[in-house]
Amino acid sequence: MNQAPKAKRLKEILKRFEGQEIIVVGDIMLDHFIKGSVSRISPEAPVPVVAVSNEFFVAGGAGNVAVNLAALGAKPVMISVIGQDIGGQMLKGILQSKGIAVYGLAEDKDRPTTQKIRVMAEQQQIVRFDRESKKTISRDIADACMKSFELAIKTAKGVILSDYGKGMLSDQNIKTIIDKCRKRKIPVCVDPKIDNFKKYKNITCMTPNTKEAWEGAGESPKAGEAAIVKLGNKILKMLGAQSILITRSADGMSLFEKGKKLPTTIPTMAREVYDVTGAGDTVISVFTLALAAGAALPEAAVLSNYAAGIVVGKSGTATATRKEIEGVLK
Repeated sequence: MNQAPKAKRLKEILKRFEGQEIIVVGDIMLDHFIKGSVSRISPEAPVPVVAVSNEFFVAGGAGNVAVNLAALGAKPVMISVIGQDIGGQMLKGILQSKGIAVYGLAEDKDRPTTQKIRVMAEQQQIVRFDRESKKTISRDIADACMKSFELAIKTAKGVILSDYGKGMLSDQNIKTIIDKCRKRKIPVCVDPKIDNFKKYKNITCMTPNTKEAWEGAGESPKAGEAAIVKLGNKILKMLGAQSILITRSADGMSLFEKGKKLPTTIPTMAREVYDVTGAGDTVISVFTLALAAGAALPEAAVLSNYAAGIVVGKSGTATATRKEIEGVLK
């Protein structure tokens, strides 16, 4: 960056995170982890026997975005669909325990709550079971979700669309949400799924990683900084977005803004990468929350970069707190 935001200014923005209402609309899921150790092969089949030592559940997908927001002091409102099952009730309970509003969770008797069940031996994943439906939500469920959105947007300061391709974000819902955000002049940021990439027009920001950016633009990856600059500007124009934030792993981030030919490049803040799980959720949470708190786009990007640097240094689906972010600001 040419002129990095001063630490004092970034700390002021962080203080304003407290109590900001942010709506998260997207595909929520229940992440179920079964952890243990392996010391033998089963006599019944050539598979490892896992001696279970630990088992826990966390909110995944769009739910992890809401959990990230809550950890930062925001007041998230979750709008999604769950099944009429035990998984759905568990998810509701997990979110409520974090202070997340769940009145926007619509129950659908015709679909299961999305679940990812991971069996781990030490740090190695042995198998994953998925329970899910990828069908687009029905008109009735979509209408119920939009009623909740109408209620939440009256006091919200920002909206995040967290798309995991499980059917929650229908074409009509996407358009309605973006239109209402523009009318109210509140930021709407998107973590995209490639299938819906081109539907997110006129948004405040999209936060694809490099792979998603190339695929979303319909191009095969090319090496070099010039190729990234061309790619970012193409997506910016294609979506009519105010900004595009491409997360580039070890190469940091590139922020493209409307009216600027060259991006703001932000070097990575990660000192040690332990686990990248959920880092994208942290980036969009901090970025959107910073915009809601009055940050300029480059300031929001720098703060989200610091937060991502903290999260990848932790194991599993992790979050960053304001205190942790403040601790690494220089």
